[in-house]
Amino acid sequence: MSRSQWGSRLGFILAAAGSAIGLGAIWKFPYVAATNGGGAFLLIYLLICMSVGLALMLAEMAMGRAANSNAVGSFRQLGGKPWPIVGMVGVLVCFLIYSFYSVVGGWTIAYIGKSLSGSILTSDAKVLSDTFTGFITDPLQPLIFHGLFAGLTLAVVLGGVQKGIENLSKFLMPALFVLMLVLIVRGLTLPGAVDGLLYFITPDLSKITGDMLVDAMGLAFFSLSLGMGIMITYGSYVGRDTQLLGSSLWVIALTVLTCFLAGLMVLPAVFAFGFDPSAGPGLTFITMPAVFAQMAGGQLFAVLFFCLLLVAALTSSVSLLEVVVSAVMDELKMPRRKAALLVTLAVFLLGIPASLSLGVWSEYTLFGKNFFDLLDYLTSNLLMPLGEVLLALFVGWKVWPKVEAELAPHGQKPAWLGAMRAFCRYVAPVLILGILVHNL
Repeated sequence: MSRSQWGSRLGFILAAAGSAIGLGAIWKFPYVAATNGGGAFLLIYLLICMSVGLALMLAEMAMGRAANSNAVGSFRQLGGKPWPIVGMVGVLVCFLIYSFYSVVGGWTIAYIGKSLSGSILTSDAKVLSDTFTGFITDPLQPLIFHGLFAGLTLAVVLGGVQKGIENLSKFLMPALFVLMLVLIVRGLTLPGAVDGLLYFITPDLSKITGDMLVDAMGLAFFSLSLGMGIMITYGSYVGRDTQLLGSSLWVIALTVLTCFLAGLMVLPAVFAFGFDPSAGPGLTFITMPAVFAQMAGGQLFAVLFFCLLLVAALTSSVSLLEVVVSAVMDELKMPRRKAALLVTLAVFLLGIPASLSLGVWSEYTLFGKNFFDLLDYLTSNLLMPLGEVLLALFVGWKVWPKVEAELAPHGQKPAWLGAMRAFCRYVAPVLILGILVHNL
């Protein structure tokens, strides 16, 4: 079976950035940053992205292109047994994340409807909070939208790499940036917004704790789509003429920029309207409607925002589903349509308890977390970092010559290759494990 390829380098960069950006940047980053000290968290997050994040993204892309296979197949072809287990962990992470991510994606569809009706166009914090809480705790409504979101993701993935994923990213990701800039300008002009701005950009180093380091590392991997097999899978679609270092730098730069813009969009408004910065996963859904209520043509902006938030969610969910579908196709020799349908059905079923755990099943907890939060913590703070430790060791010690050949395709070895090898061999594993152990 011939393997699909990206139509252009720009298409690859935007698709990879779209995977990384998604809800991880716009939905998750603002509330995680808000609950972890604002500016201090932003600083640590940036340092992790530009060091560990860059080295591991390069390693994943190079592995995928060298093996020309999915996450599981890449470890098998390059390293042999028992290394495919690491790829299987990445595929499992994608499956688990997508199961609760699809629930949040469904929230964006619901809020498009609420924007059209005008029911959320108010700056009353209590009304907005009650509206959001009432919606996510309803036993039926979120499941309907969860199913709709999973269906939309399925439709894109069935379109394939170029027709589905690449075209969606090239057309709609730029529109998201433009709208975010408009909302940032409006938010910063609100009375009291400066306090939120200062909270977000001023590092208070006393806020740095073990918990914060783990959260920053987990969010860096989550927002950059590392430790999930996504960059390995996307790398397998990259032609030999594409320079991986430049592409990786672009993906990270766009992701970090989007996270920063998301913080500027949400946190000044949080302070301006007196919302609770530690409101959790609903922070964006509670805060942004209040901004729209203060804008001329606010309803139109609300509809556009949640439509584009849906697009951002889709660019990530598509990559999550694509990793699992690609693995099923390659490993089980299954046609794309059948694989995508089966995986989507399984994801929808696992998303049911994730959604209900925010409402009627909220009293059922494990390790003090409901099922939704447990899936988030397990994937972002445990499985992804541990998977990246194994990947770094694999690249640095087991298959470095093959990875190096992808990063220096013409035989000219730039000086940074030696630093990257040392980073994969020693720095990344020690740093990641050190943060995890410190937090135990």
